[in-house]
Amino acid sequence: MAAEDVDVERFAEQFGRFMEAMSARRQRRDSPLRGLVSGHLGVDPAGLPLLAERFATVEHPNLQLALDSLLAADPTQSVVGLPTELRHYGQFSLAGVLGGRFHGPADPSPIEYVNVAVDVDRSLPCAQLAVYLLRVDGVPVVAFLLLGDEHSGGGLGVEVLAPERHQAEGFVRRLRALMLELNVYRGKLLGFSFGQYGGFGMTFQRLPTVSRDDLILPAGDLEAIERHTLGVAEQAELLRASGRHLKRGLLLYGPPGTGKTLSVMYLCSRMPGRTTLLLSGPGAGALGQAVALARSLQPAMVVLEDVDLVAMERTMSERGANPLLFELLNEMDGLAEDADVIFVLTTNRVELLEPALAARPGRIDQAVEIGLPDEESRERLLRLYLRGVEHDVPSLDGLVGRTSGVSAAFVKELLRRATLVAAAEVGPGSRLVLRTVHVERALDDLLEHSAPVLRSMLGASSDGDFSRPAPSAAPPSWDGPPPGWVELRPGRRD
Repeated sequence: MAAEDVDVERFAEQFGRFMEAMSARRQRRDSPLRGLVSGHLGVDPAGLPLLAERFATVEHPNLQLALDSLLAADPTQSVVGLPTELRHYGQFSLAGVLGGRFHGPADPSPIEYVNVAVDVDRSLPCAQLAVYLLRVDGVPVVAFLLLGDEHSGGGLGVEVLAPERHQAEGFVRRLRALMLELNVYRGKLLGFSFGQYGGFGMTFQRLPTVSRDDLILPAGDLEAIERHTLGVAEQAELLRASGRHLKRGLLLYGPPGTGKTLSVMYLCSRMPGRTTLLLSGPGAGALGQAVALARSLQPAMVVLEDVDLVAMERTMSERGANPLLFELLNEMDGLAEDADVIFVLTTNRVELLEPALAARPGRIDQAVEIGLPDEESRERLLRLYLRGVEHDVPSLDGLVGRTSGVSAAFVKELLRRATLVAAAEVGPGSRLVLRTVHVERALDDLLEHSAPVLRSMLGASSDGDFSRPAPSAAPPSWDGPPPGWVELRPGRRD
């Protein structure tokens, strides 16, 4: 046959098919992973149904703990790793390896782990690619854990092989039950963040120690907050037995720096076993995930700070309502009445809120105004922030009078600056004693020389008028509560 009679393109196509067939045949016959799986199951895995289950990436430590728990139950069980470069193959799967359709480097190798946070200062090594050869209730099961590549949008998944499909389904149910039982997020204070590629993550925050004495609020305000949160929690079983709902909504509103966030931290400190999910800033976008976690890890508390950014009254925006408003309303309505979940919402601008947030029972059941501290509260705040510093301040009367109309945050900053003034006066290595003159100098600086935006952030009026409004006065520039807000009455505590 002459060279010009050869169809090169056809020959290349047929030769390529031949090489693929030979490679697939060799993979099916010689794959060590296939041999391990076949030996464990006792049958050819190519004909078995494979069940794939997907999880949010934040469930990685819970999945690891569940698989480790199953592995530890029987010393004859084993686990093997796979090369982590397989995570970059978009079409990689256990079924592809066992069926000979994947021809990459799928030989068993040492397990490669990644450390995942499970508390503020503790992490757990979690496998990235691993094949678990388990025996559950006498049934051989193969579970393949795969943490996908985040750059390509891959998530966390498990592929399960068992002799029968119902056995694989039963294994997945047991796996999920163990993940819930061993959940690392239970009872923790959690924040939310979004990764570079769009996935959401969770951060552990240190549970604060805030005593009742640390929270300087009028007695009626503090009692109303405690009654609606701690009181219901303490009587949860009795209320549930009486057919009374446990889910509740609490709104804390008032000027900046008056103690709304500190009130939330106080509640966290008083309920250390309660899972608390803190949503602020961009983290508000994880509202749905937060409520789902609260539902599964109850008793729980969902805190949404600056709720006016999410739940602004619909007529006040040219674009209509924020989609997160509808999600918030739906999530608050969607919880079962016996769900022990507290919603705590905070805002500096109550007049902007959507009335529908409180129009239906079970959304906002209690609203408490956290106003500027009165004379007695300012004295208590000064004494609180003088703690831990050696001082010679015989009388607080003058300071209490001059700080009329400022917030708790202002008082805290005042004592911090006074300490700096005292330190600069005595110099390094000398004994520091905070005196009245140091506090007065710091106060002069804050009231007379600080930028208006700083005074505003600290809760002081920008025009220098620090007179205390009457207790029954409405918040500044507020013409009264929006329609439907039956609980929002300044001065009303219940």
